[in-house]
Amino acid sequence: MTLNNKRTYTAKVIGTDPGTDLALIKIDEKKLPFVPFGNSDKVRIGEWVLAVGNPFNLTSTVTAGIVSAKARNINIISGADGSSIESFIQTDAAVNRGNSGGALVNPNGELIGINAAIASANGYYTGYSFAIPVNLVKKVYQDLRDHGEVHRAYMGVSLSEITGEFAEKNGLKDTKGVYVDEVVENGPAQKSGIKKGDIILAVDDVTVNGTSELQEVIATKNTGEKVKIYLIRDNKPFELSVVLKEKSEQTEIAHKNSSEIFNQLGATLQQVPNDLKNKLSLKYGLQVTSLKDGILNSSGIKKGFIILKVDNKSVRSVDELGNILKAKEGGILIEGIYPNGMRAYYGFGL
Repeated sequence: MTLNNKRTYTAKVIGTDPGTDLALIKIDEKKLPFVPFGNSDKVRIGEWVLAVGNPFNLTSTVTAGIVSAKARNINIISGADGSSIESFIQTDAAVNRGNSGGALVNPNGELIGINAAIASANGYYTGYSFAIPVNLVKKVYQDLRDHGEVHRAYMGVSLSEITGEFAEKNGLKDTKGVYVDEVVENGPAQKSGIKKGDIILAVDDVTVNGTSELQEVIATKNTGEKVKIYLIRDNKPFELSVVLKEKSEQTEIAHKNSSEIFNQLGATLQQVPNDLKNKLSLKYGLQVTSLKDGILNSSGIKKGFIILKVDNKSVRSVDELGNILKAKEGGILIEGIYPNGMRAYYGFGL
C-alpha cells in the first residue's frame, strides 16, 4: 500500500469480515498520523461531512457533503449464513471508484464512517454515497485485532419494519420501533422473555426504528454482553435484559435441530445473488440451487426457485427457514418467485 507521503509498504492482512465488507491490515511503521474515532450514534442528518479517498487514482481527494440519512440497507453485502450487516450512513459527498475504504469524517476531523458504496445506474457518482458507521467499524476492528475473526453478537429474532399499512393491519397505534415476527427457539431473546408480537423501541440508550438500526446496534455489542431491551407488549411498556450469544453458537444448534427437516426437503439452498436480487427488486430470499428426491421436488418446485415466505413468514436465511419449519406440522404453503419473474405457490405436508 502507498501512503500520502508516497512511501510504499507491504501490508499484512490481520483478518477480514465479509459480513460488513471490512478488513484489518497492518504495516510495519511507527509514529504515523491517525484519525481519531468519533461516535456514529451521535451523527445527525444534515451534519456536514468530508469524504477522503483516491477516486480515479487522484491521491488524497477530499469532497464535502451532508448526512442525508442513517441506517440505509441497499442490499450489496451478501452472506451465506444471513450474517451480513448493512446500516449505512448516506451522504451526498461525491464518492467514486477509488473512494472505497476511505475516511468519512466530521468537521472535528473525527472518523464517523468508512466509504463503501454508491447508488448509481452508470457506476459513477450521482448524488448518493454510503459509508459503514464507525461504531460498527470499531467492533470489527477490535475483534480482528484481538482474535483474527469477528465474534458476531446475536439476539435470535426475526423482524419486520412497521409501516403505516403494517400498523393498520396489526392494530398498532403508531409506526415506532421494530416488530418481532418470530423468536428463535432457545435463543437469547426467547430466554429473556421476548415474544412474537413485541415491538422493540430501543437497545440500551439507542432508539431503533428499523431492522437495519437494530442489527447495527446488536452488531456493535460483544458476545456475552447484557443489553437492556425496551419494548411495547399489548400497548404496555416493558424492559427486559438479554444476554447476547455468539452467532455461530446458535447457528450450530439450529443446524443440528434442522438437519432432519432439510434432508426431507431434498434441496440445496443459498442466499439470492445480489445481481438477481436487484433484477427482481428483492430484499431477501433463499434460492434452490439443486434438487434430489424429497418434498420440494415432489411438490413441483424447480431448480432456481426463490423461497420468499413460508406460511406468510419471511425467509431471510437457511437458519430462519429451519426454525420456521421445526415449529410446523401438517400443511405448509411456500411463496416465491422464479428468476424470470414468475410468482409461484406450493403446498405440502410435514
